[in-house]
Amino acid sequence: MKVKLAESRGFCFGVEDAIELAESTLGGMAEKGPGKLVALGPIIHNRQVVERLEAAGLNQSGDLETVPEGTNILIRSHGAPPETFQKARKRNLNVVDATCVLVKRAQNVVRQLHQDGYQVVMIGDQDHPEVEGVIGYAPDVIVVDENSDLDQALARRPRLGVVAQTTLAPEYVANMIARICNRNFKEIRIVNTLCLEVVRRQEAAVALCSEVDVVFVLGGLHSANTRELARLCTERGVDTYHLETWDQFRPEMVVGKPVAGVTAGASTPDSIISAFVEKLEAFEP
Repeated sequence: MKVKLAESRGFCFGVEDAIELAESTLGGMAEKGPGKLVALGPIIHNRQVVERLEAAGLNQSGDLETVPEGTNILIRSHGAPPETFQKARKRNLNVVDATCVLVKRAQNVVRQLHQDGYQVVMIGDQDHPEVEGVIGYAPDVIVVDENSDLDQALARRPRLGVVAQTTLAPEYVANMIARICNRNFKEIRIVNTLCLEVVRRQEAAVALCSEVDVVFVLGGLHSANTRELARLCTERGVDTYHLETWDQFRPEMVVGKPVAGVTAGASTPDSIISAFVEKLEAFEP
């Protein structure tokens, strides 16, 4: 069948940097002799990449308290709060920091807003690892999303400093900011912390929707930016399927749909995209 690819898709530079740092660290350890590299949670939200790195020697522990002294600790691309670095130093652990540079910027912005006297508000998912790390850089950060009661959350907060989870869609953030502004406050400062690479993938996915009959969004099922791509495509009224690999494809997904579109989240390697496209092009509904 006919397949069209989104112009912007797959790995972003932050993910590439994190993987390269993990691989180079593992390679250096192999040359020096016995050693251990422990990631505090999945380095990125892609099961296939994580499994490949585990096979190369990366331990996905996620529990700082049980790591032996002298171990190499990998901070994943989503970052970590300052307390994690402090605990690692106290326990004589060697920190390998793979935090995305844009997440680091969000961390620094949150710290600066607090120092400047603003009540920091972060738009995002309270349980996302990036958000958990960023809000650690200031006390009492308020995390809000579309389900939040803003009147209650922001009561008696006259000076607001607003940032957002880097992987969110601009229109979602704009709607949340409009809701925040529609209440009493004396001053509000908004800093754009969105990732341009993620935004480009979102724009390309939306553009693709007008050219195809069905869209396949490839990426980890727990990847926030991949789920956002699937949400945006679904909102455009095109049948959309969020899959990790070709193994999850079913023939009924393309019945009566001669043109398929394919895009992928920022944590999805080219190998998965290429394999999926090759099999989809060869498929005869």
